[in-house]
Amino acid sequence: MNYKSDLEIAQEAVMKPVAEIAKKLELTEDDLLGYGKYKAKLDCHRINASKNKQNGKLILVTAINPTSAGEGKTTTTVGLGDALQRMEKKTVIAVREPSLGPVFGIKGGAAGGGYAQVVPMEELNLHFTGDLHAVTTANNLIAALVDNHIHQGNELNIDSNRVVWKRCMDMNDRQLRYVQDGLGGKANGVPRSDGFDITAASEIMAILCLAEDLEDFKERVGRILVAYDMDGNPITVNQIHGQGAVAALMKEAILPNLVQTLEHTPTLVHGGPFANIAHGCNSVIATKIALKLGDYVITEAGFGADLGAEKFLDIKCRSCGIHPDAIVVVATARALKLHGGCPKENINEEDISALKAGIKNLLKHVENMKQVYGLPAVVAINRFPTDTEKELICIEEDCKKIGVKAVLSEVWAKGGEGGLALAEEVLSMMETEENHFQFAYDANASISEKIEAIAKKVYGAKGICITEDAQKNIEQLEKFGFDKLPVCIAKTQYSLSDDPKKLGRPEDFDITVREVRVSAGAGFLVVLTGNIMTMPGLPKRPAAERIDISADGTITGLF
Repeated sequence: MNYKSDLEIAQEAVMKPVAEIAKKLELTEDDLLGYGKYKAKLDCHRINASKNKQNGKLILVTAINPTSAGEGKTTTTVGLGDALQRMEKKTVIAVREPSLGPVFGIKGGAAGGGYAQVVPMEELNLHFTGDLHAVTTANNLIAALVDNHIHQGNELNIDSNRVVWKRCMDMNDRQLRYVQDGLGGKANGVPRSDGFDITAASEIMAILCLAEDLEDFKERVGRILVAYDMDGNPITVNQIHGQGAVAALMKEAILPNLVQTLEHTPTLVHGGPFANIAHGCNSVIATKIALKLGDYVITEAGFGADLGAEKFLDIKCRSCGIHPDAIVVVATARALKLHGGCPKENINEEDISALKAGIKNLLKHVENMKQVYGLPAVVAINRFPTDTEKELICIEEDCKKIGVKAVLSEVWAKGGEGGLALAEEVLSMMETEENHFQFAYDANASISEKIEAIAKKVYGAKGICITEDAQKNIEQLEKFGFDKLPVCIAKTQYSLSDDPKKLGRPEDFDITVREVRVSAGAGFLVVLTGNIMTMPGLPKRPAAERIDISADGTITGLF
């Protein structure tokens, strides 16, 4: 059977003007800053002043460790939102903005799939309202100010060998991981080793997504640690007087973007930190506004529950004082078979043995949500046409053994209609199951204790190994009083361990900590494990090679 591509489905969509979508949330055109007919930013000041209602219910969608077969987390998020809207529930979806790195790399866009998509899809994946470009420019303004300060006499006595603030760009480009700049003589700056991160890994992006408002954003930017002086003391953005200009650049980017799904469910798309190298959640501003505008808010966290959901719960919820009322863990039979050792070329064939081995990955994530964090959870089986009844029953039965229900989701093929059973289970679960939310660790614990708590409780590790360099990092951070911050672990998304080849539910492994950095403005410590890179590279055959545009402006190959 020939299926339409996601792009073809999106291009055939009949969208409603964004003002009509806003009416569903009891907003007027005065509450919007228009970006064309189908996109708008929300005027947070007006909305916050007029919305005093109790928060709606928050539903977090997460998943198993991702595989090359795809799991459909965003698709499920969108489909569940559409299903709740079909049930006449006042629903808002709140998700992240796509990065151009994955769009032109290997993953593709981030607007959902099939008949469960956010539109306008092309605009969402290509530039959108320019938020990521604003983050890039703000990040690089700080870098320019630091180097200019050194060049213009270095009043703060900055050690040019200990500048820790990197430039960034919204693209996968391994060539820029390590660079030498300031070359060509005194007039061109001070020569030093430098490097680039991808925009999604910039601390500016993290601050955008954790700030409560523009004033909080500016204060957080001022706390960013950019370098150390010759005596080893930290230098912040406040000291180079950059926080005001950075906040001015972000004046509109800090406002959430309103768009719609194929079924016209209101959707806030804002912020886009990766979950393997950052905290992987959409903005606090968008989430909190969504909770005031809707009775049910569906959001997601990047990659598997060991990364995005852990950081959503331990960092975002700790920061802003909210927590989910329910968790949805997404899996596919195909992906579970890969986790169980089935060769990729055989994933469309029934393989119960591989499936049962791979289900262990799913069950660990579910156990984490229910036992570590104390939250009600349901499994969404994102159904594919090649799934057999025997495979689906196997997943349902194994989930039942640990006290969780698995529900078939067919939103890719049927849109909101295919998510009605899942929506009914989520509503029922929130009414009947108790919510005993707790964090995985105490913020007052030591840095190593916090890392160990996540490694053991969430990943299932035997313990942690801290390298000599990382131990020195920890001692320095403790010296400057950063030890009470939560931790953001940068780890491969493909495994519960720090080794991407260890699929399923690995056992008897340690997590190796090779570096610990502070994101003082964001308010967390970044713990680098394994070989994780903060600037990804393109694959051998990048998606960019397939993307084109015709003379009439029609884009092809985006998915």
